[in-house]
Amino acid sequence: MVVLAAAICTKSGKPVVSRQFRELPRSRIEALLTSFPKLIPAGSQHTTVETESVRFVYQPLDELYLLLVTNKASNILQDIESLQLFSRVTGDVLRSVSEDAVVRHAFELLGAWDEIVSLGYRESVNLLQIRSVIEMESHEEKIQEIIARNKEQEAKEELKRRAKQLELQRREAQRNARANPGYAPPTSGGFGQTYAPVPRDEPTLPSARRYDTPEPAPKAPAFKGAGMKLGAKKAKANDLLDQIAPDVAPLPVHPTQAGSQVSTPSRAPATPVPEEEIEGREPTHLSLSEHLSLTLSRDGDLVSHALSGALDLRLSQAATAKHLLVALDPASVQAEVQFKTHPNVDKALWASGKTIGLKDRTRAFPVGQALGVLKWRWAGKDETAVPLSITCWPSPTPHGTYSLTLEYELSPAFSSHILQDVIISIPLPSGAHPSFPDGAPPPGVSVSAATGALEWLVPAIGGDEESSGSIEFEAQADDADEFFPVEVAFRSEKSLCGVQVVDVKEVEGETPVPFSVDTVVDTEEYRVE
Repeated sequence: MVVLAAAICTKSGKPVVSRQFRELPRSRIEALLTSFPKLIPAGSQHTTVETESVRFVYQPLDELYLLLVTNKASNILQDIESLQLFSRVTGDVLRSVSEDAVVRHAFELLGAWDEIVSLGYRESVNLLQIRSVIEMESHEEKIQEIIARNKEQEAKEELKRRAKQLELQRREAQRNARANPGYAPPTSGGFGQTYAPVPRDEPTLPSARRYDTPEPAPKAPAFKGAGMKLGAKKAKANDLLDQIAPDVAPLPVHPTQAGSQVSTPSRAPATPVPEEEIEGREPTHLSLSEHLSLTLSRDGDLVSHALSGALDLRLSQAATAKHLLVALDPASVQAEVQFKTHPNVDKALWASGKTIGLKDRTRAFPVGQALGVLKWRWAGKDETAVPLSITCWPSPTPHGTYSLTLEYELSPAFSSHILQDVIISIPLPSGAHPSFPDGAPPPGVSVSAATGALEWLVPAIGGDEESSGSIEFEAQADDADEFFPVEVAFRSEKSLCGVQVVDVKEVEGETPVPFSVDTVVDTEEYRVE
């Protein structure tokens, strides 16, 4: 077979994108594409039309046509097979077929087409191989990146070790200076240079530990000899030291002596940037996280269910650390949820009204770090605990393939939730290529080059989006078990078991305290077996 060109055009014959695999002038291909729609007979069930010189093999794509222009001597069966591969590759690149999408992804589309046909002849490739070539993943590059990261980590560890060693030497020098005021530790630079004693009028550090880069020491009088220079390090080493600065105390800078002691003014600590200004949070911030592990049968029945969650409290201002009460909504929490509070939390206060407060009112919540104040676990026992029901219907066909219908539905108990970035992964037998009733895969459906599984991406389920959907395809398989287990992943911004912070206030006067909450819900394991 000889493929002269592949193109996508409108139903009126306007070319959208075209790739010539043989020498054809632009006027010639435009004339062929313009005359193509007029050759299609009304009500025809065929997907091929011929002229005196060429053959058109085409497939409708919504309001467009995907067509191959071949010579009349080519094998029509091979032409149809090539057209099917062109259709799968086009659907994989575009996801949604429209004239704007074709123009926007024209470069990727032409690159993928070039992997199918070379100089007019079909290459022996499939969809997985084409996707792998387009992604251009390199195993050697990944290995080099791992080696580079390991070397950088080793350099950081070595710098930490040296910084700690220098800190020990500094402390030893301070002890000797206190015991002997006239003592000055020698330097590694030689030539009689010494450090001045550590000044005693050091500024008071704030309560929260924060380290600043020390001021550079005043330069000693110029020395004509070629003595060793202190502090001369490579730029990369300085960058790594800056990264580990929070882990080690900074070394004090001592003024050098050149006949007389030089005093250095103390530098005031830099003002910390409030965390709420950096991350857009209130000074009183709560982080709620949940992780779901769930297993369903092929008929949609619940096999196992386990949800674990935690609530962390983070305060960025010491003024709000004392006398806080965090109230949850008891009515929204599932009855089967088991809670466990922090040992310092008043358990009687929690049991009486789902309110979190310190047992010892004289103590304060920690400032500048997250404190886990509450944990919970929920083991559902029936289908009401399943947020997204998945039902699979595999059935054999007379052609030796299997037809699989998969349906999802948001459970009524979770109708107020919105599941985002839902990915349903269906394993495919080795070497199997799915085919769809409409020819091209539905929007969001693709075959993963890494796992070989069919992946269905649904941006959102619930809310303003549809709460149910289904997909149907056929694939070569020896047994229905080859399509299982089906893996599901999603995230949500609302607790699945109803944990909700409704109020934060002070104990004295019950004054409301402004607060913010981040909720992250994801799936550790969600599968259909």
